[in-house]
Amino acid sequence: MNEVIIKDTHRGLRYVDGRLTDVLEAGRYQIPAPLAFGLFRRTLVEIVLVDVRERELTIKGQEILTADKVAIRVSIVVQFRVTDPQRAIHAVASYDDRLYSDVQLAARRSLASMTLEEILTNRNRLSEDILKDVKEIAAGYGVSIIRADVKDLIFPGNLQEIMNRVLTAERLSEAQLVEARTNAETQRMDAQVKAATRHIEAEAPANAHRLIAQAEADAQRIKTETEVQRMRDLAEASKRLQEHPMLSRLHELECLAALGKNANARIYIGFDNHRLGNPKKD
Repeated sequence: MNEVIIKDTHRGLRYVDGRLTDVLEAGRYQIPAPLAFGLFRRTLVEIVLVDVRERELTIKGQEILTADKVAIRVSIVVQFRVTDPQRAIHAVASYDDRLYSDVQLAARRSLASMTLEEILTNRNRLSEDILKDVKEIAAGYGVSIIRADVKDLIFPGNLQEIMNRVLTAERLSEAQLVEARTNAETQRMDAQVKAATRHIEAEAPANAHRLIAQAEADAQRIKTETEVQRMRDLAEASKRLQEHPMLSRLHELECLAALGKNANARIYIGFDNHRLGNPKKD
């Protein structure tokens, strides 16, 4: 008996006398050894290993015409893995070669429908078209497409020079646009600062006048309130004097007492001539 070990990275197709009987998972298997020449015939067992790891296929330098008749060379990277070992071995002679052809044709169909400008501005579309076009076809022979990406785009020499000039002009234009926007923003901010300064300067005198007017109004209000209160006090005092005449006499005595303390004070008392016995002149 012979021993065969299948790793996790592979699957095994077991053939008995040329007929597929099993798809073997990872593990250790015993197969009968072939008999020596001349002995009676025994069943022939064969195991074919199929790699099921994720792998990468590169389609290099395919020259393709775009929709606007520009010849470009494109390189594409495809990541795939075998998901059905039986189909991968039985459906096509070589699934690697078949996948290469399918991706190549899908890339040609996609690029032929795109202009150069579309290719430059949307490279993802090419990848998406290839993946969409090949995925179902590859599944028919046991292969799953994980992703398909454009690796390189190569243009004719004169076109490459023109594209470099265009890119340089675009970068210069973008730099000038950024500089212009920066200058405009700086000018706008300066204008805002100047306008705010002028506004503050214009408001300062008005605020000063307003404060002065407010102070004068407050002073006048206090003066008026004081005068009103004084008049009220006088009216109240007059009312009390009318109600109590003796308070007036008492006030006079207090005034005389205060004057009596001042040596320089003079008191003038008027007398009625008639009462003094002086005849009244006719």
